[in-house]
Amino acid sequence: MVSGSGICAREVVVDARHHMLGRLSSVVAKELLNGQHVSIVRCDEICISGGLVRQKMKYMRFLRKRMNTKPSHGPIHFRAPSKILWRTIRGMIPHKTKRGAAALARLKVYEGVPNQYGRKKRMVIPDALKVLRLQKGHKYCLLGKLSSEVGWNEAETIKELETKRKERSQVAYDRKKQLIKLRIKAEKVADEKLGLQLDVLTPVKY
Repeated sequence: MVSGSGICAREVVVDARHHMLGRLSSVVAKELLNGQHVSIVRCDEICISGGLVRQKMKYMRFLRKRMNTKPSHGPIHFRAPSKILWRTIRGMIPHKTKRGAAALARLKVYEGVPNQYGRKKRMVIPDALKVLRLQKGHKYCLLGKLSSEVGWNEAETIKELETKRKERSQVAYDRKKQLIKLRIKAEKVADEKLGLQLDVLTPVKY
């Protein structure tokens, strides 16, 4: 278990859908510094407070910040939603120290839900959820939409992959429900066959 945290899993998978960018980043940064391994999926559906036009203008101002003589030296302007989240979290961690570098190495970020996380339990962070933190009527935009506006070209690919994943997930869920129904039916049949013997077995918790 991580010191000072309510989480005790080896690796935590966070579903970032409809979480606020800054609040999500601050909670994850603290967990990483405490020694927790964190993987964040569906980064393209993170929310940012403020309308899309406003956020795009802010990002375009950020794109103009560069080294005059050799722009490749930085700052590096990430376009992908996962990398924007990664950079936000990095800003909340002392990443130039050994402790901070080790914390950042425990973080994994993805657009969509990769196959290895398809069957794992995904968690949410209530302190960062849009429905609990953003005031009613306030504008917001999705990080994936903003990324598409400033040069990220993989939005359609991620959308197709997510559609396929949801279809597979629905098939698996329907099969699981069917198996549960069959099991309940089989248990009832078994109880009827046992009859009076069931009264003998019940006290011993068979």
